[in-house]
Amino acid sequence: MLTQVDGILGRRGTSSPIVWSMPGAARGRAAILVGEHRGSGQEIARNPHLTEDWAGFAVRSPHLLAAVQAVLGPDVAVENTFLVVKWPGKAFEVPWHQDGIGARLELHPERSVSTWLAITDATEANGCLEVAPGSQRFGYLPVEKEAGTGAERGRADQAAGFTPETTVPVPLRAGCAVLMDSRLVHRSGTNTSDGARIGLNVRYTAPDGILRRDPTSPSVVPISGTGW
Repeated sequence: MLTQVDGILGRRGTSSPIVWSMPGAARGRAAILVGEHRGSGQEIARNPHLTEDWAGFAVRSPHLLAAVQAVLGPDVAVENTFLVVKWPGKAFEVPWHQDGIGARLELHPERSVSTWLAITDATEANGCLEVAPGSQRFGYLPVEKEAGTGAERGRADQAAGFTPETTVPVPLRAGCAVLMDSRLVHRSGTNTSDGARIGLNVRYTAPDGILRRDPTSPSVVPISGTGW
């Protein structure tokens, strides 16, 4: 049932594009990442902001951080990051889901926000995000373990009564990002292009933004403010 609450990002539940890097710098980083991960074929790397300087800088990029602070206030921390690589010609679909909930985690929808940073250009051909605008108004939906990644996410395709009638692709140039309501339902398709598609998922939270805690996650990493 609809909650009729638009949320902190308004009726559509998204804000984009937001610049986090110059396009050339982002594409240069993508080339390095392709070289690092091609041999193993790795698709998911968890919490690179803790170990990789480039990711630590990315989550603190001035324009992106300002956009996050505009909705969460001055005190902002990173709760989690995922580097996602979609290799060309390899089936890798991310089903409809919500970022702010899992079996052991729930983020307060008014005190958290999800972001997706394009490191390569993200197009419909290479599996850019697809969102269901306004779907955050359904609230959090049932959780199921995601095939392939093992991530436990709010799986909208398992929710009785939820049918995204209008969905919108979100193509982004390398170096741009999209903010999403933590409850926004979104997915991405398989990369059918000739090159890798690389993005960084980030969950930001204010000090009181975590309602339940995933014990496998590291402690939050404050990146601005004094309320920690």
